[in-house]
Amino acid sequence: MGDGSQGKGTERKERLLIMAIQLGRARELVAIAFVLGATSAASTAQSQSFVSQPPAEDTWSTYSAPAGLTGDEIVARMLERNRLRNERLRRYSAVRTYEIRNSEGKLAAQAVVSVEYRAPDKKTFNKTSEKGSGIVRHLVFDRLMQSESETSSGREHRNSAITTANYAFALSGEEDVGPYHCFVLEAAPKSKEKYLFEGKIWIDAQDFAVVKIAGHPAKKPSFWINRADFVRQYQRIDGFWLPLRDETSVEVKIYGRRVFTVDHQQYVINPLQAEAGDIADED
Repeated sequence: MGDGSQGKGTERKERLLIMAIQLGRARELVAIAFVLGATSAASTAQSQSFVSQPPAEDTWSTYSAPAGLTGDEIVARMLERNRLRNERLRRYSAVRTYEIRNSEGKLAAQAVVSVEYRAPDKKTFNKTSEKGSGIVRHLVFDRLMQSESETSSGREHRNSAITTANYAFALSGEEDVGPYHCFVLEAAPKSKEKYLFEGKIWIDAQDFAVVKIAGHPAKKPSFWINRADFVRQYQRIDGFWLPLRDETSVEVKIYGRRVFTVDHQQYVINPLQAEAGDIADED
């Protein structure tokens, strides 16, 4: 009788341990999704060699800006150019590959997603293939896509946009990012909004478009997250600046480092059928 009770007690403890591990795992994934949502929102608000490490500190107090430009003036020109580009960007489609790997490079989950954008702020996502953990895909990838949809318009978009209302900018120098010659701006958030970040922005000196963003969330995302750093790089296609690759490195309590990447490929911009569709909608 005693042995039976002891056996049941052991089984109960094991079940509780498994539940605790599963709960911790779920919290970890939710925290990662929150970080990725914050970093993605900070960079997608501008839809316009790549590393996951945070940007190095620069000594830039002696830097002299060309033609007396300030950080705020460069951002103002960028916003105006973005407005003009956005007026011409009616529609695009792309294919994204979402992945999460552990510190050893082992794939935890992957999803290939087709993305459709239609002006002024509508995005739709359709998964074409998936593999790996279903829990990761649901708690991370699905939440990230939902977060991006929410920040495409409305209050969340205004709260995450790279503007002087949200950030203080300081011009720190000039650098080449691949084929693009860029102004480098330090960006300091003016509040601790969850979708803001602290870091650097590289702005193309000719097109005044964002080429790269690197930093970390302005607000600590979760008890479970020790640190999160992200880098997003853009590419110029047919006069438009669109995401090329995202990489976010997250240090999670107990579980260690997780690396999340998104590769953006196969862009089709302003297809001819879009105009026919717009005319049909007006009718």
